[in-house]
Amino acid sequence: MKRFVSLAALSIPLVLALTSAAADEPKSLVEAGAKVKKLADGMKFTEGPVWLPAEKKLVFSDIPNSKLMQWKEGDGLTVFRKSEQSNGNILDLEGRLLTCQHAGRNIVRTEKDGSIKVLADKFDGKKFNSPNDLAIRSDGTIWFTDPPWGLTEKTELAGHYVFKLDPKTEKVEVVVKDLAMPNGIIFSPDESRIYIADTGGHTKHPDPAYHKLPAGIHCYEVSKDGVIGKKLFTIKEGSDGLRVDVKGNLYITNGKVKIYNPDGKLLEEIEVPEGPANLCFGGEDYKTLFITARTSLYSIRMVNAGAKPPGAKW
Repeated sequence: MKRFVSLAALSIPLVLALTSAAADEPKSLVEAGAKVKKLADGMKFTEGPVWLPAEKKLVFSDIPNSKLMQWKEGDGLTVFRKSEQSNGNILDLEGRLLTCQHAGRNIVRTEKDGSIKVLADKFDGKKFNSPNDLAIRSDGTIWFTDPPWGLTEKTELAGHYVFKLDPKTEKVEVVVKDLAMPNGIIFSPDESRIYIADTGGHTKHPDPAYHKLPAGIHCYEVSKDGVIGKKLFTIKEGSDGLRVDVKGNLYITNGKVKIYNPDGKLLEEIEVPEGPANLCFGGEDYKTLFITARTSLYSIRMVNAGAKPPGAKW
């Protein structure tokens, strides 16, 4: 079953059109009567939203302005801090902010006292391309994608890889090598699977064999020991950001917000006034879906709460 949520205008409620469906299929995952709301605008390109539950606020990137922004109910939009063209953001298991930085070509952590610690900026002595997005596993390892979208210098690596970083040992290893432009990344709620988006072939790849690879969102098995296994299936479209809810449904950004079930079946689409780049769950009950879309920040209420990483202390 495919459902479409169309937005005619921000002042008009969302109109939900359902096709015929089997009785056991879920209803809309959008909360009844909910509509997309614009929370803030006036930025250059928004990305990487993450909810900080202890402070009840959202932090996200404005990449070209080299700033991390923050939004809080009642306070509105303010600057969180400067960055080196930050992109993806998440929390680690302790609730500390992890950030991919394009210009910094690194992964950094914002400590509780506000200081910034570089967790990794190289693999085998060579600089990363331009770390894009990241996911946290219950063992504390950070998995991140490294396409060259923000890279203005010559690449030092032979490809565009997906890495795993252990912040305790500082060990960095490649977990996926055969993608053209890896982007969004997220684990399933039980960590038995990982979804990795590839936006498709591009001449930026040093190997011409990757220039014409199609876009896709690839689902891989992950062992209990955190080893990536066989590819289970591919959704035949690209995405920037990825998130999952507590039911394991996958939320992607490709022209609009699209929701797939855990096995890659399209369930629903949500139109947004600007093309969304990334998204996250937040709010008191984690049922508010925040959407970064070009120059603005939006939100919409959902039925299911977003999934937190197993072992998260927040």
